Amino acid sequence: MKLRKNDTVVVIAGKDKGKKGKVRRAFPDKDKVLVEGANMIRRHSRTSRAARQAGIIELEAPLHVSNVMLLCNKCGKPARVGFRLLDDGSKVRICRSCREVID
Repeated sequence: MKLRKNDTVVVIAGKDKGKKGKVRRAFPDKDKVLVEGANMIRRHSRTSRAARQAGIIELEAPLHVSNVMLLCNKCGKPARVGFRLLDDGSKVRICRSCREVID
């Protein structure tokens, strides 16, 4: 998976198309990411011992990786992600449109 925690992404499909947010958590085994402020759902919850609020709470649900694109720091546009090996042997992510290193 080419997305990591704290990457800034834009939603490209679904009910939240066009929204930008940071990746809170990545689930590589399921190919999903949790983006803050996107794909909000409502859950009914009871009070538990751990002082959790009862009632209807809103929280984010994971989005599939194919529905988000990474925002490039340099060009500021949604970008496809590629990889490049540097001279020191480290592997870094690059923006496919402007060829700049993302990491």
